[in-house]
Amino acid sequence: MTKIAVMGAGSWGTTVAKVIADGGHEVLLWARRQDLAAEINSTGRNGDYLPGIDLSKNLLATADAKAALQDADQIYIAIPSQSLRESLSSWKELIPVGATLVSLMKGLEQSSGKRMSEVIVEVLGCPSDQVAVVSGPNLALEIARRDPAAAVCACEDQARATEVAEVCSNDYFTVFTNQDLVGTELGGVLKNLIAVAVGIVNGLGYGQNTKASIMTRGLTEITNFAIEHGARRRTMFGLAGLGDLIATSESSLSRNFSAGEMLGKGYSKAEVLRRMQQTAEGLSSVEPVLEIADRLGIEMPIVRQVSDVLNGKMKPTEFGKQLNLQDAIEMEF
Repeated sequence: MTKIAVMGAGSWGTTVAKVIADGGHEVLLWARRQDLAAEINSTGRNGDYLPGIDLSKNLLATADAKAALQDADQIYIAIPSQSLRESLSSWKELIPVGATLVSLMKGLEQSSGKRMSEVIVEVLGCPSDQVAVVSGPNLALEIARRDPAAAVCACEDQARATEVAEVCSNDYFTVFTNQDLVGTELGGVLKNLIAVAVGIVNGLGYGQNTKASIMTRGLTEITNFAIEHGARRRTMFGLAGLGDLIATSESSLSRNFSAGEMLGKGYSKAEVLRRMQQTAEGLSSVEPVLEIADRLGIEMPIVRQVSDVLNGKMKPTEFGKQLNLQDAIEMEF
């Protein structure tokens, strides 16, 4: 029997563990806090992150990373992107050789601009085809409620991708596969930036026309960025690109949309970070993405305005009014 570990008991890590357990597999969920692991085991709930959701009896929790990782065949990682390098360094000797490492994270490392799969390979020294990415239009609470949804598992090794997809699929959650790890991973990262932008204009009280314009032009920006890095265009119009963008930009359950909405209402970046109960990965990915875009000569006017609002260089009320039309024309498909 495949031994499955999910590292990270936040809303998404717990939801993925629940999805796998609901499919009939036994799952060991690692929680950083002992009290949270105890709550999950004693009540069958994670009240901090998935209030009111009952978890399967196939799902057990532990605060002992060694116990979670020992003999694991598939290891799903769902921790804040900026803590990945440090966490992996502490887990390195505990991770079984050859285990499939599945990134559930949607951010870039601020210090290096690396994708999470790249950080995993670098820290663990494992082959790149040992790492998979699962991404898509996946708002945790909706999936935890068993709302029908889908995602994509990408891996250079098609057999690993298929194995992960089989483990993660059940009667309400379907996982498809591809081998475009770069596109699938960047789709999950970049759509967060556009979701922040849509949140800003929503916070300003603008209507659907403005939000649709930002979303559509934003899709062009992030697609151009992803293709420059070797992604396939069609990936950006699938679940991991357009699908994720729509879900993240249209729901109050989206942390990035909510963060943008607060910015639009006049809160500073520091105030937004204090008020957010969970990590909004888009806020920490803006600057690494722009640094890469500048280096490669990629125009990203919407993302740049998000940065200007975040850093206090632009008033939220000016957002969207200064987008360069010529840039938009040149970036059109």
